[in-house]
Amino acid sequence: MARNEQLIRQHKILQVLERRRYGATLEEIRDSVVEELGLGSLHIRSIRRDIEALQAAGMPISSQEAARGRAWKLNRSDTGIHKISISASELIALSMGRDLMIPLAGTQFWQGIEGFWHKVKELLPEGVWDHYERYRRTLRVIGVVPKTYEKQKVMLQTINRAIQEHRKIDAVYESTGSPPRQRMLEPYGLIIYQSSIYLVAIESGRNVDLEPEERLRHWKLDRFESAHALDVWFKPDPNIDLDVHLGRSGGIFSGDKPLIYKIRLTSKAVRWVQEEPWHAEQQIEMQSDGSAILSVPAFHPLEVIPQILRLGSAAELLEPQSARKILAEQIAEMSAIYSSKGRNSKATNKSRYDQKD
Repeated sequence: MARNEQLIRQHKILQVLERRRYGATLEEIRDSVVEELGLGSLHIRSIRRDIEALQAAGMPISSQEAARGRAWKLNRSDTGIHKISISASELIALSMGRDLMIPLAGTQFWQGIEGFWHKVKELLPEGVWDHYERYRRTLRVIGVVPKTYEKQKVMLQTINRAIQEHRKIDAVYESTGSPPRQRMLEPYGLIIYQSSIYLVAIESGRNVDLEPEERLRHWKLDRFESAHALDVWFKPDPNIDLDVHLGRSGGIFSGDKPLIYKIRLTSKAVRWVQEEPWHAEQQIEMQSDGSAILSVPAFHPLEVIPQILRLGSAAELLEPQSARKILAEQIAEMSAIYSSKGRNSKATNKSRYDQKD
């Protein structure tokens, strides 16, 4: 059997023992492993060898006679890892969670998980740590772009304190395509989206005729030149629910009311969108020819147009017409750039869907 399969099986044995307070017989362990890993069969001798390998690696597994036979148990009374009472599954989850938090490098949040990670490592027997290292090599987290907020560390601490204490923030912020200007913000929370940190906040004195939830905007931390928490407090609106607010958007944009974007998908594209949904509230209406109409709510064309471009000719934006026009213009400009005639030309047109805060 491949080494990776042995590690996966051994980890499954640990999971079985973790939830069996009074232990389990070799037969019970074998039956659980077969069922949970979907194996055709597994010999008792393999389970015994796996347990012996785990014991040799330093796992505190012991056995004792019980009414139903000899039962194997994960001992929780030992020192080391059990000082912080972390299970095998929890250690793997912590390792994966640490990988997912790479965009927070340089912040107090990253320092927190790094500090805890090193405490766990120091408390683990060397053999146990080696076992987890081997297992982690079978499971990797990718797609998380390394990024550091070391330069914004103090600013982020200031923003976090202002959120907790409901203080207004005096900030200098640079929107895309506009010079930096002073903003007075009422902060509600922070978001991590595609390796970047955003502040969810209301700008004091702007759009005061709208409902508070509709006034929420997302401010990218990279674009703050400064941020100071003032001795001026605001009363958070009790009707604002950030989970609901963020759930309405398919990206990082916000607005008064989302538009419904309708996209025609080929049969091949339907499968792709089903496997990787664009939005939690998307709807797919199958057509008689195997194609489908995808309906997606969005606040801004940039939430949808890049997704459509990824699918090429397998997707056609039907509505709204304003976004369809933007997409047509973008495609025409791209065609000119890539044509032999325009190969040496320089793009001079500003993107028609650049958003200003």
